[in-house]
Amino acid sequence: MASSQVQVRVPASTSNLGPGFDCLGLALNLYNTTTLTRTEAAKFPSGMIGETATAFFERVPGGRIKPFGFKAQIEGDIPISRGLGSSVTVRLGVLMGLAELVKESFPLEREQILKWLIELEGHPDNAVPSFLGGFAVCAQATDNPDDGFAYSRFSVKPDLSFVTLVPELKLSTETARGLLPKEVPFRHAVENAQRTARIAAAFSTGDYASLRGMFIDHLHQPFRQTLIPGFTSILAAAQEAGALGSFLSGAGSALMAITLDHVDAISTAMLEMAKKHDLPANVLILKADNEGAQILPSKP
Repeated sequence: MASSQVQVRVPASTSNLGPGFDCLGLALNLYNTTTLTRTEAAKFPSGMIGETATAFFERVPGGRIKPFGFKAQIEGDIPISRGLGSSVTVRLGVLMGLAELVKESFPLEREQILKWLIELEGHPDNAVPSFLGGFAVCAQATDNPDDGFAYSRFSVKPDLSFVTLVPELKLSTETARGLLPKEVPFRHAVENAQRTARIAAAFSTGDYASLRGMFIDHLHQPFRQTLIPGFTSILAAAQEAGALGSFLSGAGSALMAITLDHVDAISTAMLEMAKKHDLPANVLILKADNEGAQILPSKP
């Protein structure tokens, strides 16, 4: 008998990691859980949940699954509009939940779910790590956008901590992307490519000490920093307190420092600098999540 309810737990994520714009991402041990329950009424919620459900049923080959109604409940600790992948947790929770509810009549490959998620998100840097866990390097597969993305995924050791300053300030991805230039100097593009490669190598080998100094960015942070009071001072304070590096998480407004030690000193430095710039915020001390999205066991 097909299940009528499913719970999906999805981790938060941070993307870009400074220079790796739209190609680097990492899952974090902060979670949202989506509960889907089938209903008698043939309708589903509005907004992002409804849009994702519509996309799911439209993409099932040959219309082999008739749309059905459901209720959705989202619970968790991931703040919205802070650059921590909250939209991915909603979309992925719905996609995986619906796939689980129909698996007996139409089993879907996990790779198909991820492909649909990336299509809905528009870029893979949050989607891949939230789905698979760990650190992900993503790239357009070919010159043809229809060919989608290729990616590599690596587990992250617990040695690293991610000190995350979460301002009360909310920022939309659309607003943050609207500030980006259409062109950047060639030298800046080269430097970003160099540092992105170095970050990818460090995570693939586990040589985290080599991350130091590699989070400088020229493609997006210089243009987005005007949205966050004290931006450069907070990031600098984290590094002065011992962080390997610091950067804007996704489109913001969260600011993140990566470190092997000095967690308390970095947390204090970031909070004090935020206070000096009248930026109300709190700090989360996070680790990487290596499990990715999970279907939770059914309640007895």
